[in-house]
Amino acid sequence: MSRLGQTSTVKQVLRDLAALVARVAVGGIFFANGWTKLEDGLNITEAKFLQQGAPAPGAWAPVTMLTELVGGALLIAGLAVSTTGLILFAEALLVFLVAPPLNPITMNELILLGAASLLLAVVGAGRVSVDHMVVIRRRESEAASEFAADTEADRVIASLRDPDRPADAPPEESPSPEVSPTEDTAPHPRPRAQAAESRRADDPIPAPGDTLVAGRKKPPPRGRRPSTD
Repeated sequence: MSRLGQTSTVKQVLRDLAALVARVAVGGIFFANGWTKLEDGLNITEAKFLQQGAPAPGAWAPVTMLTELVGGALLIAGLAVSTTGLILFAEALLVFLVAPPLNPITMNELILLGAASLLLAVVGAGRVSVDHMVVIRRRESEAASEFAADTEADRVIASLRDPDRPADAPPEESPSPEVSPTEDTAPHPRPRAQAAESRRADDPIPAPGDTLVAGRKKPPPRGRRPSTD
């Protein structure tokens, strides 16, 4: 493996560990806040929201309690982190706008939790999560379905080509041509070229002064007979 590949692998591992720590920390705080509301009871939680100036404290108590309990557990498990992070961010934002906590420490905690929830919704859960395992299983199932469909298509095509062959028989593979190690595979000249070369070799070499006409020697010119008086 190259140095660049090792660096990218180390970065990915660090991202997964950072996402895991952030999910457990943020989800744990949300879950603890929801569990505290559950232990105090809806009446005490409603009274706290009334002190914070919430317009409908009776509705805010159960909604925030369930959102923090369920959302915190989902963040810890890494399930539906994108949706859960947005829901927790919206809950923190609404509490900050409608019923801000009277304690400054609680206010700061609310702001940090909202920002961390939004960050997790954007970045994702990482590979150490239920989301990642679900995605892997879904991809493996899709790949197996595609392979089964291709195999069935090959069987149908083979049955159409050979009707007497059973439909459940595996498709035959066309044999690849084998070349003998002693077989001469070098290129050879064509027979016509060989005949032309042999014909040229058998032709006599013309003597100086001879002229070939259409492959034959031109006869010497006849001399004019002297005229007799």
